[in-house]
Amino acid sequence: MLTLAPSTTVLCSCGLALGWWCYGRLRERRDNPDGLPLPPGPKGYPIINNLLDFPTYKPWLVYDKWFKTYGDMVYFKVLGQPFIILGGTQRTYDLFERRSSNYSDRNRMPMLRELMDWTWNMTFMPYGTWWRRHRRTFHDHFHPNIVHKYHSLQVQTTRAFLRRLSKSPDDFMLHVRHAFTSTIMQIAYGIKISDDDDDYTITAEKALNSLAEVGNPGSFLVDLFPVMKYIPTWFPGAGWKKKANSWQQLSDMFTNRPWNVAKEQFVRNPSFQSSHRILIVMLEQKEGTAEPSMATTMIERMPDESSPDRATEELLARNVCAVTLAGGADTTVSTIQSYFMAMSLYPEVQKKAQEELDRVLGSRLPEFNDRPNLPYINAMMKESLRWQLVTPLGAPHMASNADEYDGYYIPKGTILIGNAWSILHDSEIYKDPLAYNPERFLKDGKIDPKVQDPTVASFGFGRRICPGRYFAENSIFILISHLLAVYDIRPGLDKDGKEIPIKPEMTNGILSYVSVIRCCKESRLTSYALAICRE
Repeated sequence: MLTLAPSTTVLCSCGLALGWWCYGRLRERRDNPDGLPLPPGPKGYPIINNLLDFPTYKPWLVYDKWFKTYGDMVYFKVLGQPFIILGGTQRTYDLFERRSSNYSDRNRMPMLRELMDWTWNMTFMPYGTWWRRHRRTFHDHFHPNIVHKYHSLQVQTTRAFLRRLSKSPDDFMLHVRHAFTSTIMQIAYGIKISDDDDDYTITAEKALNSLAEVGNPGSFLVDLFPVMKYIPTWFPGAGWKKKANSWQQLSDMFTNRPWNVAKEQFVRNPSFQSSHRILIVMLEQKEGTAEPSMATTMIERMPDESSPDRATEELLARNVCAVTLAGGADTTVSTIQSYFMAMSLYPEVQKKAQEELDRVLGSRLPEFNDRPNLPYINAMMKESLRWQLVTPLGAPHMASNADEYDGYYIPKGTILIGNAWSILHDSEIYKDPLAYNPERFLKDGKIDPKVQDPTVASFGFGRRICPGRYFAENSIFILISHLLAVYDIRPGLDKDGKEIPIKPEMTNGILSYVSVIRCCKESRLTSYALAICRE
C-alpha cells in the first residue's frame, strides 16, 4: 500500500485547497461577466476568507458596528461561503419583498436539519412546493380573519397563568412558558394541560433551547463543512455530534408525542369523527370559540388509510401542528420575559399603563374588545417587540440565483441575513433606541401611523415572514394587560430586602432570551378581579 510522507500529505492538502480557491475565482468571473463589484465588507485572507472575523457571540451587535464602517449592506465570505448582512429597512424590503422569488430559499443547515432532524419546521425548509403546502395549511388556522376564534381560550389560559403566579411568584419564567404552551396545545392538539403539569412545557423549553444554540449560521463547524456530519460520535472532539444525537431525540419527542395523543383521541371517539364537521360549523358560528383542534381537523380530512397519499398528508399535518407548538410556546415567551424586565426597569411606564387600564376598565379584568380603547397598552406591545428582539437576526435567506442590486454583484448561494436588531435600533428612526419608551409610538393619545412599526423586522421578512404573527400579537396583548391590571412588577429583593440591580442582558443564539432576572409582584386590584383569577 502506498504511504505518503507527512510533507507530501501537507503539500497535497495545500494543493487541493489552492485548486478549490482557483475554481471559486473562475466561477465568480464566469457568473459575473460584467465584473460588477461585490458589496463592501471586511477584507479576508485567501482560502479561509473572513473565518477569523466571523462572529458567533451576539453577531447582531458585531454586524451593527460593521454597518457604521461599510454601510447597511456588508459582504464577507467564510471558507468560500458568501454572506450579505442587511442593516436597513429599504435593503430588506428591496431584496426580501420585491425580489422574494430569488431570496426566499434557506441554506442547508446540516446541524439543525440533518443531524437534529428539524426537517418538520417550515421556518427552515427549502423554498418550494413542500414549504408552500405547509405555509398554506398553517395560514388556514391563523390568518387575521380567523384568530379571533381563539380569544376565549387565550383569556382562560391567561387567567390560569395569574393563578399560578399568585401561588409561586418566583417561578414566573416557567409560568409564562406554561401559559403559552397550554394555549397552543389545546389549539394544535386538543390537549388540556393542568396547572400542575409542566411536562410538555419543559420538553418544549429543552427542544427550543437547542434551536437557540444552533440556529445562527456558523454556530457549529459542520454547517460550514457538511462532510463533518459523517464523523462518528466516538471520534475525539466530536462532543457536538453527541449533542446533536441528544437534541434529535428531543425533536422526535416534541413532534411525535402530542401528535400521537391527538390521533389516539380521534380513533377512540368514533362519534366525534362522525359529527366533527357539524361541530366545527357550530363552533365557528360562536364568536371567540376555537375549533376542537388543528390535529383532529386535519386527521378528519385525510384520505383513507389505504390511500398512497395518506403518509404524506399525515406528515404534513404532524409538521404543521409541531411548528404551531414551537412558535406559540417560545417566541412570545421571550417577548413577555423581556417585558417583565422592562417593567422592573421603567416603573414610570408601568404606572402610565396602569392608569389607562384603571380608567378604561374600572375594577374588571381586560377583554379583547377593550383593545381599541387602550392605545398606551398597544404602544407597549410595539415597544416590547422592538426593544429586545426574540430573533435579532431572524432566519437566514439564500439567493437562488446570482443577482445585481444597486450596482453590486450578489453571487448565487449567498446567505443573506436581515439584522432586525439594527433596523429596530436605528437612532434616526427611534430616538434613544436602547431605552424602553412606548410613547415613541403615540401622538395626541393615539398610535402614530407615521412611526415605523416594529413588525417590519420583528417577525421576519418577505415570503418567510412569520404567519403566526397575528395570533402572537393577541397573546402578548391579553397577557400584559392582565399582568398590569392585577400586579405591580418590581425588581426582586436580596436577603437584606434591597432591590437587586437589573441589567438588560439577553442570551446569545437565534432565539434570544432574558439572561437572568428576578422580579417581585404585588397585587393591586380589587378583590373581585383577583377572585376571578383564582377561580
